[in-house]
Amino acid sequence: MAAPGRRPNVVVFFTDQQRWDTTGLHGNPMELTPNLDRMGRSNTHVAHSFTCQPVCGPARSCLQTGLYATTTGCYRNSIPLPDDARTLAHCFRDAGYDTGYIGKWHLHDRDTKGPVPANKRFGYDHWLASNVLEFTSDAYSTVMYDRDDNEVKLPGYRVDAVTDAAIRYIDSHQQEPFYLFVSYIEPHHQNHIDDYPPPDGYRQRYTGGWTPPDLAALGGSAQQHLGGYYGMVKRLDEAYGRVHDALKSLALDQDTIVLFTSDHGCHFKTRNSEYKRSCHDSSIRVPTVFSGPGFSGGGQIQELVSLIDLPPTLLDAAGLDVPEPMQGHSIMPLLRGQGRAGDRDWPEEVFVQISEAQTGRAVRTHRWKYGVDAPDVRDAWAPSFNEQYLYDLQADPYELTNLIGAESHRPVAEHMRQRLLRRMAEAGEAVPEIIAADVTSVGQRRVDASEVHQ
Repeated sequence: MAAPGRRPNVVVFFTDQQRWDTTGLHGNPMELTPNLDRMGRSNTHVAHSFTCQPVCGPARSCLQTGLYATTTGCYRNSIPLPDDARTLAHCFRDAGYDTGYIGKWHLHDRDTKGPVPANKRFGYDHWLASNVLEFTSDAYSTVMYDRDDNEVKLPGYRVDAVTDAAIRYIDSHQQEPFYLFVSYIEPHHQNHIDDYPPPDGYRQRYTGGWTPPDLAALGGSAQQHLGGYYGMVKRLDEAYGRVHDALKSLALDQDTIVLFTSDHGCHFKTRNSEYKRSCHDSSIRVPTVFSGPGFSGGGQIQELVSLIDLPPTLLDAAGLDVPEPMQGHSIMPLLRGQGRAGDRDWPEEVFVQISEAQTGRAVRTHRWKYGVDAPDVRDAWAPSFNEQYLYDLQADPYELTNLIGAESHRPVAEHMRQRLLRRMAEAGEAVPEIIAADVTSVGQRRVDASEVHQ
């Protein structure tokens, strides 16, 4: 519990492009994340956590504002937050918190790769960041910019440089409640060399290790990149442990909420020609753990939780009002065993938008994944979509068998189409036409009516 009379501190430990199955909590056998696994088991592990936008900038806009990317207008990279956007930093600052941002921002325009102007920091007072960190830094060359737009070059491997800065911030704010957002670039690829550069020696340690079934089946670039990617994940977990060690050494561990999550996953060029921008689980499912006051001993949350639910959760956990415009729901009632989101039952599906590389939408339940695509459209929305895929995640958790054309599964597809249309409308989108896929296969076991709603 936080100290009497003091609101809890809040730290967001935000990684970039990290698959859910890099963690021991999700069965990865490589022992990459012992610190996260330990904290997840003793605090609150969101076992089914998904981004609502598998693209860097749009995902960040959702996490900062609690609004869908189609609501803010940040539906693809390089679209800045609108000037009137209200972020988590505004909410915490208004409640008397010191607010800090360290790392990758990616919410300013295309031409701003380095400093972010003061009037585009949206409520963050302490500032050490780069708009697009992958273009101003490399694995052993970390360059960010302070609140006066001065270039700051930090020593060490980039994960460590960012973590050192975060620990310095925490150490200097012991006497006041603070909200700190730490945004790493790892385990995102380094764009200019199309590689995943880990700390020296780490690539060799993990090359040839466990390969997720979708990557083993579909190929892509996994065999080239997975060793480096795993090495980056390992160093991130070590950094996460260091943050918790710092909080404990300063006697702040019982007063500080820490959220670990990521903006999206990575499919290693198996679903399209790059690493994300797809509504498959490899691109949308991420690791998420809450620790600290309100989350200790919370156990494993089994409900489907979206990135859009994390901003109201942080505010609710800190005892602050959740702004009415936010489109997600706090998970705190789930921890109290209520199974509800405000005045309604917790949603049985998560809704995903993608408007870069393709204009698509998807809904996912525990059992089914249904996705649609608007061919040749590259915009926030389309008036007409085609059915693209249907997966039975119970039998096919890595989405290797597309059932969208199966006559036996038409009842499921039709039910999921209605779920998708409802969620699009709830997100503020105009309801489009969805064109059913041609039936191309017959003779499979027909789905029982009871299975349609799972």
